[in-house]
Amino acid sequence: MNAQKTVRDYIRTIPDFPHEGILFRDVTTLFQDPRGFRLAVDQLLSPYVGETIDAVAGLEARGFILGGAVAHQLSKGFIPVRKEGKLPAATIEQAYKLEYGEAIVEIHDDAVQAGDKVLIVDDLLATGGTAEAGIKLIERLGAEVIGCAFVIDLPDLGGRAKLEAMGVPVHAICAYEGL
Repeated sequence: MNAQKTVRDYIRTIPDFPHEGILFRDVTTLFQDPRGFRLAVDQLLSPYVGETIDAVAGLEARGFILGGAVAHQLSKGFIPVRKEGKLPAATIEQAYKLEYGEAIVEIHDDAVQAGDKVLIVDDLLATGGTAEAGIKLIERLGAEVIGCAFVIDLPDLGGRAKLEAMGVPVHAICAYEGL
């Protein structure tokens, strides 16, 4: 009897990347399999079916792939949350902390309207820094983040707790312990 595959079954683990001691969770194997990709998109959006959503925001870069597919399935627009200097029109920016140093993400200053309800999508939730920055950007424009959806949660790194402390519900398809 064949057990049905889960999203986790499509994710490849690569030891010691990008540094020794890290187990990198590679979703490219999930993306390249049509059944796995479809399963992930369906599971990302399932908690939000019937919810009022005006747009889906994807965090650079794999969040663009997933967020675009979720937006398509929900028949909603897509907002790219990009690294600094990548968007062509007027933007607002938000700095966030990395392991060593800071980075900046941006959205167009007309990406959402006050009162819009936005779902944020990305592949992986670790410390929550990028998602937190995305939430702050969207909220600065007067929109509401109704949730954040991820394929993978790394709960030991505290991202879920950080986002939930901001009042944003978190949905993750699967979780991995450790780094």
